[in-house]
Amino acid sequence: MRRTLEGTVVSNSNDKTVVVRVERLVQDSRYKKYVRRFAKFMAHDEGNECAVGDRVQIVEHRPVSKRKRWKVQATVSKSVSV
Repeated sequence: MRRTLEGTVVSNSNDKTVVVRVERLVQDSRYKKYVRRFAKFMAHDEGNECAVGDRVQIVEHRPVSKRKRWKVQATVSKSVSV
């Protein structure tokens, strides 16, 4: 089964590519407080539909290029443009 992650688009400057920042909460082993950890993934966006700030769902995919192994599955929410 393919992994599915949800994150925020931080860059869409490349053609058909977005960079998605995924956040996860990890519990500190000593103090038991939750700490935010972030990872960035390059994902394939076929229609160039995602904008910076959009909340998207990405799914594992076959390698599209050197660093792209994810594909945008759906846009959860659009960013608010000012």
